[in-house]
Amino acid sequence: MNPVESIYRNKIVAVIRAESSSEAIEKAQAMIKGGIKVFEITVENSNLYPAIKELKKIDGITVMAGNVITSMQAQQAIDNGAQVIISPVFQGSLLKYCTGCKVPHIVTVSTANEAYNAWKSRIPIIKLFPAKSMGQVEYLEDLLRPMPFLNLMPSGGVSIHDFTMYLKAGAAAVGIGRSLYKNADLQEITERAKFAVSELNKL
Repeated sequence: MNPVESIYRNKIVAVIRAESSSEAIEKAQAMIKGGIKVFEITVENSNLYPAIKELKKIDGITVMAGNVITSMQAQQAIDNGAQVIISPVFQGSLLKYCTGCKVPHIVTVSTANEAYNAWKSRIPIIKLFPAKSMGQVEYLEDLLRPMPFLNLMPSGGVSIHDFTMYLKAGAAAVGIGRSLYKNADLQEITERAKFAVSELNKL
């Protein structure tokens, strides 16, 4: 299964921010025990690239690099096994680089114009951020009403308790971050992941 298909199928993307590679790996492994299979490891901290390399070794897991702004960052991420590059902005040069590397590229948008331009550029999945601050599910619905062809992945303030609302409203997938691991030990992270997967399976 290619990584984009994996996102569509699994629906939940765990967004992990960590201070160290070992911390990111521990969080991800705890979530994997709970049934989560798709991860975005943010790499604004260059110490996080080894986490991508380690997690990529696990069968059935899709690992993406998030918060990538430059082609140099993208190259480092891809060299370490990142299957998808996610950028917090839309840059033509980065899209061109990823296309040349045959690695899917996801861009982040906030407005209707940005979302439409990303779609026109054949971005396979468009990250909608910050979903909570922009108006939550209602904002997603407002974007999809005139443009139902958009493949949107809301992220930013999406929790394990409300993410299914976004999926019911037409989101292609959702990004869930701190709700999965904030103020939680590894066992609790696994339990939160299990809860999220169980909620998904109810749809």
